[in-house]
Amino acid sequence: MDQSATPLLEALQDYQRLDRYGFTPPGHRHGRGADPRTLHVLGREPFRADVLVSSGLDDRSASGGYLKSAEQLMADAVGADHAFFSTCGSSLSAKAAMLAVAGTEGDLLLGRDAHKSVVAGLVFSGLQPRWVRPRWDRGLHLAHPPSPEAFEAGWKHHPDAAAAMVVSPSPYGTCADLEGIARVCHARGKPLIVDEAWGAHLPFHHDLPTWAMDAGADVCLVSVHKMGAGFEQGSVFHVQGDLVDPSHIAACADLLMTTSPNVMIYAAMDGWRRQMVEHGSQLLAAALELSDEVRDRIEALSGLHVLREELLGKQASHDLDRLQVLTDVTGLGVSGYQAADWLREKHRLDVGLSDSQRILITLSMADDVGTTDRLLAGLTELVTAAPSLSRPAPVELPSPEDLELESVHRPRDAFFGPAEMVAAQDAVGRIAAEQITPYPPGIPVIVPGERIDQAVVDYLRSGLAAGMVLPDPTDPTLRTLRVSSRP
Repeated sequence: MDQSATPLLEALQDYQRLDRYGFTPPGHRHGRGADPRTLHVLGREPFRADVLVSSGLDDRSASGGYLKSAEQLMADAVGADHAFFSTCGSSLSAKAAMLAVAGTEGDLLLGRDAHKSVVAGLVFSGLQPRWVRPRWDRGLHLAHPPSPEAFEAGWKHHPDAAAAMVVSPSPYGTCADLEGIARVCHARGKPLIVDEAWGAHLPFHHDLPTWAMDAGADVCLVSVHKMGAGFEQGSVFHVQGDLVDPSHIAACADLLMTTSPNVMIYAAMDGWRRQMVEHGSQLLAAALELSDEVRDRIEALSGLHVLREELLGKQASHDLDRLQVLTDVTGLGVSGYQAADWLREKHRLDVGLSDSQRILITLSMADDVGTTDRLLAGLTELVTAAPSLSRPAPVELPSPEDLELESVHRPRDAFFGPAEMVAAQDAVGRIAAEQITPYPPGIPVIVPGERIDQAVVDYLRSGLAAGMVLPDPTDPTLRTLRVSSRP
């Protein structure tokens, strides 16, 4: 296919050139009705590009086929059989894939390090999770992606499960052995779904971890806004092979998708695909070179340590995206939460993830010496300022065994069933009726339907006091928890 074409961008350019005007939504009418104070901040251009897909960018029957053509070009660019665009992020794509392979009954093999959007898919669908254990790292207090052997054991215990699903790369940039996991699944004739939200860039450079489609996955979900150059909410799910019906997964996505998608999100993904086909290899090569330099410069700062070798190995992760620079700050005597807050307040720099021990610096092809020099200046001053910061509040980190809560009820049954609020200490031994998720990275510590233990309560409450962000509990103070009224 002609990868220099951008059907959606070109259609939008024609729409503006022809001075089309619609007596349709959106009501701002190319910004004519927008508040001048809003225009002062946003400018008029976003409003000019905010048009309907049909009866706007395209005619009422979408005869131009701009979206379909753009999706076909995306699939061709990365070697998938089919690609579908979403303006609701990979959260929607994950739910659509789960529904497509398993419907509303049965089991799914899932890595327990799944994102909260996967748990939401379990609640919507009613599916029973059959958790596959990650490789817990007791020293680093993080979870490496599950191994092929763990999935093999999962299939032996649950041979009738509809499919397997794994997150790779993880929010820390660590990657699973996808080829090995795909072989295990396909030996049983079962599909593999890969939540590759952090891996949109992987197909476009040979020195990055193996892309899910190249590893043999049947479905993979990517968030273009995370590691690509698209707008927030832009996601693509790719399908290949004959184990998943592409028309059915598209129909499942349609059930969940907005009927008023944002053309700017679509068009940005269209343009990013062309950019990556034409220039991705050199852009990513430069980004990887810059990342290696940044890693060395951070490592040279007293009290900071960039994790790399300890993330890899037979009992750890299979591969690592070097653009994710995971940095331990405990040598400074501060927590990752404190470091992230200090960098934002003092240097107007934000990091993508922080926990009790680390911050995660995500680099992209857009970064250069100017942006990374600013980062290093901030980190250098953090090293100097650290002794004056208060000592971090302790976080009671649980053992891997304490994190593996017993699944008692299906997440849907627990979430929608009768429930009550009880004091946190009284919740120990009870069945959770809500999910509780440190965010980022967005991996639930408690899933609806799991039996709560003391160590997890202590971890979450101490983490909250130390700066952990918990966006989803009913009681944001965690003095009380929502638990099932059922035994």
